[in-house]
Amino acid sequence: MKYKKVVVAGGGVLGSQIAFQSAYCGFDVTIWLRSEDSKTRTQPKLDSLKEAYLKALKLMNTEKSESVWCCGLSDFDSFNYDECVKKVENAYNTIKLEIDMNKAMKDADLVIESMAENTDAKIEFYKKLAPTLSEKTVLVTNSSTLLPSTFAKYTGRPSKYLSLHFANNIWKKNTAEVMAHEETDKKYFDEIIEFANAIRMVALPLRKEKNGYLLNSMLVPFLLSGFDLMVNGISDCESIDKAWTLGTGAPKGPFQIMDIVGLVTVKNIVEQYQKVPGLFKPFLKKMMMPYNFKGMLEILNKYISENKLGVSTKEGFYKY
Repeated sequence: MKYKKVVVAGGGVLGSQIAFQSAYCGFDVTIWLRSEDSKTRTQPKLDSLKEAYLKALKLMNTEKSESVWCCGLSDFDSFNYDECVKKVENAYNTIKLEIDMNKAMKDADLVIESMAENTDAKIEFYKKLAPTLSEKTVLVTNSSTLLPSTFAKYTGRPSKYLSLHFANNIWKKNTAEVMAHEETDKKYFDEIIEFANAIRMVALPLRKEKNGYLLNSMLVPFLLSGFDLMVNGISDCESIDKAWTLGTGAPKGPFQIMDIVGLVTVKNIVEQYQKVPGLFKPFLKKMMMPYNFKGMLEILNKYISENKLGVSTKEGFYKY
């Protein structure tokens, strides 16, 4: 792998994190955005990431404990605080924000699509993107629920197209799920594994396409189950979260997690999971009603219309 220039399409919660982490690890990074308004929304995310990285490094340097360690920032045994701080400053100062697609994509080695979980919007994006890419460019999607085979024919490079999905808080939860589709050339699958390792991720290969990949195949049903309890009037957000955190020792409950992910993303996931085949096995349908997706979307649409998008806007299911 000889990647140098990385372009992240989309400056949302994960898009901005992917860009910052890639720049932290020495790659030349550009974030492509749709408009000047998008740039205005993305810059504060980069500001916050700089502070989050510096805060994490300070804690790592002070406590020198594996319990606070962020493996996306440094190995425990070779940690050098001053060098890591310089890498943060360099990342922050070198990331470029660009709304001209041709200019952003010029000479890109890797493009990471991190747009909203909306099939039609992604297809429209890929159709516009394809003519702007160099022959060498490898293209990946950070989709959390959608399959790469759905979009491969629109990319203009199906053999160089696959999925690379990250967990939120990328510098702490440093996993990268790598999933190919039937037309993906193994050479590029191996290159993306190598790239994931190069930005200090633990690369997790998927041998078959699967909606939800590894993490979200487990996480999303958990979130939907918690949401369903609230939508159907069984209990309130705080009680449901406490049932999970106090009962299992987990740090966050479903509504706290959804606020972090962002309610627009949650809405897109709910819409997609309505269509996922086999979400409910026949024998389970006899035992329980399917999730109340209609009720979930009504609540999400209301919150989104009021700009209660989660942590990013200081209010979602909770106030921050």
